[in-house]
Amino acid sequence: MELSPLTALAFIGILGIGCQWLAWRARQPAILLLLLAGIAAGPLTGLLDPDALFGDLLFPIVSLSVAVILFEGSLRLHIDEIRGLRKVVRNLITLGAFISWMIMAGAAHYLVGFEPGLALLFGAVVVVTGPTVILPMLRTVRPNANVAGVLRWEGIVIDPLGALLAVLVFDFIISSRTGSAVGHVLLTFGRLVLVGGAMGFVFAYILGVVLRRHLVPEYLRNVLVLTLVFGVYAVSGMVEHESGLLAVTIMGMFLANMKNTDIGDILDFKESLSVLLISGLFIILAARIQPALLFAVGWPSLMLLGVVLFLSRPLAVFASTLGSELNFRERLLIAWIGPRGIVAAAISAVFAIRLGDAGYAEAELLVPLTFLVIIGSVLIQSATAKPFARWLGVREPPPRGVLIIGAGNVARAVGKAILDQGFKVMLTDSNWENCSLARREGLEAYYGNPISEHADRNLALTGLGNMLGMSGRHHLDMLASQRFKSEFGAQNVYELISSRESVVSEKHKVSTRHRGRQLFGSDITHGRIAGWLGNGAEIRSTRLQKEFDFNAYIERYRGRCIPLFAVDPEGKLHFFTTDAELVPETDWMVVSLILPEGETYTPAGDDDGKKQET
Repeated sequence: MELSPLTALAFIGILGIGCQWLAWRARQPAILLLLLAGIAAGPLTGLLDPDALFGDLLFPIVSLSVAVILFEGSLRLHIDEIRGLRKVVRNLITLGAFISWMIMAGAAHYLVGFEPGLALLFGAVVVVTGPTVILPMLRTVRPNANVAGVLRWEGIVIDPLGALLAVLVFDFIISSRTGSAVGHVLLTFGRLVLVGGAMGFVFAYILGVVLRRHLVPEYLRNVLVLTLVFGVYAVSGMVEHESGLLAVTIMGMFLANMKNTDIGDILDFKESLSVLLISGLFIILAARIQPALLFAVGWPSLMLLGVVLFLSRPLAVFASTLGSELNFRERLLIAWIGPRGIVAAAISAVFAIRLGDAGYAEAELLVPLTFLVIIGSVLIQSATAKPFARWLGVREPPPRGVLIIGAGNVARAVGKAILDQGFKVMLTDSNWENCSLARREGLEAYYGNPISEHADRNLALTGLGNMLGMSGRHHLDMLASQRFKSEFGAQNVYELISSRESVVSEKHKVSTRHRGRQLFGSDITHGRIAGWLGNGAEIRSTRLQKEFDFNAYIERYRGRCIPLFAVDPEGKLHFFTTDAELVPETDWMVVSLILPEGETYTPAGDDDGKKQET
């Protein structure tokens, strides 16, 4: 039963987001679920027929979507992230790509029986890795900064270069019939690089000027950038066929590294859009696969996958990293992580149809073999990369630590309590004396503004997964919350309100959607905790038992206790907040600020921190 066009479009959207959610729950790259869902919806059940649904618009839609995905990925390419490793990335996308290309072309020729031209095209298609699969895998594997930086840059930069290589090989195949293949390819390569590079640089500069000078209103920024990406891709392709991907990638790279150009909101918008596009594209392209063709090839197709995983990738990586700063274990992990992504799927589908129309019967195998490489590399590497990285000892610590904004007495006291429970803590403050006191107490401290450009480059967030705004300056805490929501997730960003905020009227309060989650209680302020600490209160930890549960704990310290956070038996940190009721259970460790015996406080009118006698 084939779905109606309206139902099919809704079905693709729902299925795609459902797969993304399941992948998030399973902490695995979504591409595998998306591909399996597309195969199930297409050839297995017949619910979805992309060619009938989109007709002649199918491949323009695919092409524009890939352009947006590459632009979004290139917006994350900051030169500072690979300082000292630029040679490695350059080698991977040149020497490494060439080695992979030759090995895979040879394997396709001798194992599958492709003629030389088609074998070279297949090798070019599967050279690319891609951000759509690399970035989710990096979030799960958590390799160290060296490995993550190399893999991220390689995955994003090699996508358009791999597509460019595939275009050149395709032109070579078509031109070989006229006897002028080599000259035509060299001329095409020069034009592609010249047009794509020039278009990307010029429009990046223009867009940067527009954004810096605020020549468009805020509500048009994201739409303008998206439209410009479409325009650059289309115009560049009109000037020189197939140069659009290179143009939008270069535009994103230049824009990402322009000084004084704020692209945070644009990046958030493009990231959300990319998730939607990736979800739809993988389902649509997978629905066009004909599994029967793979069964017809048989064992050689699996041997081809083995060559990708165990021969071409390792040889390319080790050749590209000779003499680099990477140690052997880092090189080994990079050699193992090389899944293929959306660009390989898209360009294989495009060229298979064009070659089929040109009379190449074997071209129908191009798409299923490419998808076999995609599914096999993602499935095998996503399942093994995490334990392999752990075994090699190149994983970052789990992001359970806490970044605290401020290093005053309140921030230091809470930070010390969190540190004592075995969590990493980093304090930030622009006051040198506060940072110095924190370091004397055994706490790491960053001296500077946590939302400065210097902090973006130098504030180490490795192992941190939560943010506490505890500076006592609500404007700084609020800005830090906005800055780190994208880093840690909104659910892991918290603020302790200032004393002044507790008494201002609603019309003067900042909206909660711009703030972190409120810590500890609606009547608990920075001033109150500072007052308690000044009057002898101590932070104590208590492990709950069946005989002494949380209710008994609260009753025992009623009137002189502020619960701060709790640690569950699995070692997870939970903060007490106003937006969710936290009820620790047996064997949980509860950490609270407790006044001395015989003293208590009243909820209202106590921001001066004076003790209240019982």
